Amino acid sequence: MTRATLSPLSRRALLAAAAGFVATPSLLRAQGGPALALRVGTLKFGTLNWLVETMRAEGLDRREGLALESVDFASGQATTVALQAGDIDLIVSDWLWAMRRTSDGERMRFAPFSNALGAVMVAANGPVKTLEDLRGRRIGVAGGALDKSWLLLRAYGKAKLGVDLASAAEPVYGAPPLVSEQLPLGRVDAVLTFWPYAARLDARGFARLIDVSEMVRGLGIDPVPPLVGFVWRNAVMAERGAAIAAFLRAAAAANRVLATDDSAWTRLRPLMQVADDAEFARLRDYYRAGIPGAFGEAERVSCAKLFEVLAQIGGEELVGPDPRFDRSLFGPIGE
Repeated sequence: MTRATLSPLSRRALLAAAAGFVATPSLLRAQGGPALALRVGTLKFGTLNWLVETMRAEGLDRREGLALESVDFASGQATTVALQAGDIDLIVSDWLWAMRRTSDGERMRFAPFSNALGAVMVAANGPVKTLEDLRGRRIGVAGGALDKSWLLLRAYGKAKLGVDLASAAEPVYGAPPLVSEQLPLGRVDAVLTFWPYAARLDARGFARLIDVSEMVRGLGIDPVPPLVGFVWRNAVMAERGAAIAAFLRAAAAANRVLATDDSAWTRLRPLMQVADDAEFARLRDYYRAGIPGAFGEAERVSCAKLFEVLAQIGGEELVGPDPRFDRSLFGPIGE
């Protein structure tokens, strides 16, 4: 496959933004050129919408000369299909998916969106107090058998208990909002779910047994790298590289607002679909805790270690027949 090229200026701007640096405005915008168009795929009620709305409300997209169009989808799978089809330019997904696509011949790029990870949630006064207590229990798992958090919990269980919870417990797979509700209904003894649903359960009085970040550290991987980020195809970099760089700068600026300005969250409250003030506060605090910082060599090394763990547990079905960690996904190393 022929690799698309990017002009030196746009390439430097993109890589700097992806690495977490705030680059200077693009030459195109400084010269009063046309707006930088970018189509971003979002989930209708997903957290990316919070970031995009903050960009717009604060004028950060306009400051970057960015003509941003967000396109809502009903599921994460729909966004990945649209990205591959070229209908949109950028989505939020996990880097393992992007790595698999790159391995299959369609090169992708990744920049961190959030360091927030999920958690195993249990009833505060229930029977599950330790990891050992998960033996023989029904565990709700958001997603399917190849969900990354579930694979990590299985790896962690093997390391700490010497057992695979896929067989030592009874996993119950399902969509995140549905499986999370099984815990309050008493149909499962614990639920491993994504961070927004863990935050909502937290607000309702349920307890975190263990965070996914704790599992990662417990497997000897530190710093804990982000799993979820902005993903785009290398093929669009020649045409959209400057727009992607502008978007990443605007996203970093929006996160700085969300990290410190409570009024920005008040503005977002209608998008968050919260039941009460407690749920609102938990979602805000969990999001803030997950705002990504620097992404450098240490984080790339952690990603490589994490890939090895996930590949060992998930096998070919997860990583494909030729499981290789491709550092060029993260840039600038491997360029």
